[in-house]
Amino acid sequence: MDFATLKAFKPSEFEEAATGYAKTGDMASAAKDSIENEVAAGMRKSLKGEAADAAHYQLGELAKDFHYVQAECGLISTALRAFASDMRAVKDKLDAAIEDAEAKNFTVGADGSVSYPVAGEAKGSSQPKAGTATGTTDVTAQAIYQQSANFNPNPNFGVAQGIANRIAAAIKEATEVDEKWAPKLRRLKADDDLTVSDNDWIDVTSDAGAVRDGAKSYLSRIKEPPKGGDPKANADWWAHLSSDQQADYTAMFPARVGAMNGLPATVRDEANRIVLDETRADYRKQLDAIPPEPKRFIDFRETVRTNNEWAVWDKKYGAKKQHLESTLKGMEAIQKRFDSTGTEGLPEAYLLGFNPEADGGVVLATGNPDTADHTAVYVPGTKTRLETIDKDINRGSKLWQASHRLAPDAKISTISWFDYDAPDHIFPEATWDEYAAKGGPTFREFLEGNRAAHQAATGSHAHTTIIGHSYGSTLIGDAAKSGLHKDGPLLADDVIAAGSPGMQAKRAADLGIDPNHMWAEKADNYDDWVVREGGATMGLGDDRVVPTDKEFGGHVMKSDAPDHGGYWNVRDDGEPSVSLKNQARVITGQYEEVTLE
Repeated sequence: MDFATLKAFKPSEFEEAATGYAKTGDMASAAKDSIENEVAAGMRKSLKGEAADAAHYQLGELAKDFHYVQAECGLISTALRAFASDMRAVKDKLDAAIEDAEAKNFTVGADGSVSYPVAGEAKGSSQPKAGTATGTTDVTAQAIYQQSANFNPNPNFGVAQGIANRIAAAIKEATEVDEKWAPKLRRLKADDDLTVSDNDWIDVTSDAGAVRDGAKSYLSRIKEPPKGGDPKANADWWAHLSSDQQADYTAMFPARVGAMNGLPATVRDEANRIVLDETRADYRKQLDAIPPEPKRFIDFRETVRTNNEWAVWDKKYGAKKQHLESTLKGMEAIQKRFDSTGTEGLPEAYLLGFNPEADGGVVLATGNPDTADHTAVYVPGTKTRLETIDKDINRGSKLWQASHRLAPDAKISTISWFDYDAPDHIFPEATWDEYAAKGGPTFREFLEGNRAAHQAATGSHAHTTIIGHSYGSTLIGDAAKSGLHKDGPLLADDVIAAGSPGMQAKRAADLGIDPNHMWAEKADNYDDWVVREGGATMGLGDDRVVPTDKEFGGHVMKSDAPDHGGYWNVRDDGEPSVSLKNQARVITGQYEEVTLE
């Protein structure tokens, strides 16, 4: 970087380029959404067969390509804005130095030197000479020049030297900025093929880290999210960011944005999909790097024994391989739901939460909860983990379909909420309250965020129903208790407990739940042993009272569930089961149609 280049530099040109990339990213996002939610969804409604399946696959790949373009354009746009911001600060310093020189009638040369005129007291027949000052950033040289200025009879020398040093410092700083950003911007490019591979998504993660590191100064000017995660404060923070700041923060911190209750569902969905794609690519690469599993057992002198080679392999790779495979299975279940949009009328899905660690976590909405008239939030119970989330995602879809049949003109959103550490086993973990006590406040915060996002989008809130299955109902009970005296009742209009082993209360009213809006179901012929033997007997129900007991005070709905997991069954003719239909009646506020025991 030299003086002429810096003087001619226009940060606005890079800001305009950033805007162009942002618009390109927006177009890629719109194309992705159109493919997934309109084109592919429409084809699923009308086309079947091998050719249709092949077309669906290709459309899915194209949607992934557009998503990758969107993510990369977001990084490029942020990088260009950060580069322009860094250079603008330097350019302002240069411009200020030049202005000061011109105000003194000094001349700035093409090399950044500063020429000054004759000035000072004449000695005899001669005046102090004019001259030219060449800037330096060397501290020792600057000190020498300062000493020279003290003895130079021309007062312009010291002033000119100071301006020249400022110009030299600006050029040096601009060079450092250029050297910092040049390699970062050069690496923001895709491979020269038409396939978005796992390596491409891994590069997105690496690129984001590089841009984030370089853009620290620029990003520091974006107000940080409020501490404590209060959903209303989150919503207010987001609303007061400019569109550029929102885009930059999402591009740099997708995991943070995706986890923030109170932000718009569309924003969280996009952020979490980036995290999902990056994580899936990383996990696949890690899995591919694990050596093949040796044979576990070998024959030795007519006996079978454990292979020592396998034992060494298992100790080093066994648990890791199992975690990678199970988590990838859960991620494929999420992708499967994305790909099923349009099937049997299903609307678009929104990924409101994603956590691949430990047993994992998923919050997935069918239909936009921010604009819904009716929202249902389903909380699963014991043994839930990312590996088996397909079952719980499907239950959310069935709830939407059954509710839509009853209220086809209403906007409906059904959310499968798995964002807590569920018990891994029925005995003894599922008889302990600690999992529910820890997860309850998290669920309460989610409901508050859901309300805040809906309020920001529509100025009102949706009719909200929360549904707890098995231990999930226990968590709802703890969520109600966790803030009852401090924050008031849960932000839900209706509560449904299906196969509940207890909600840690004798009565619904003890949880701040209106008994007229408390609903419960038990399996057909009361053979849902979890309710009685697993719940009331083991103590999750206060005084062994469970929601399906008359003493609890709520409504017990008719159910034809044949077992503990049958509350969301659909008949062979596509008609919802009695238990599912009753839940849908509550979700859509059709209370008079609910059939009771």
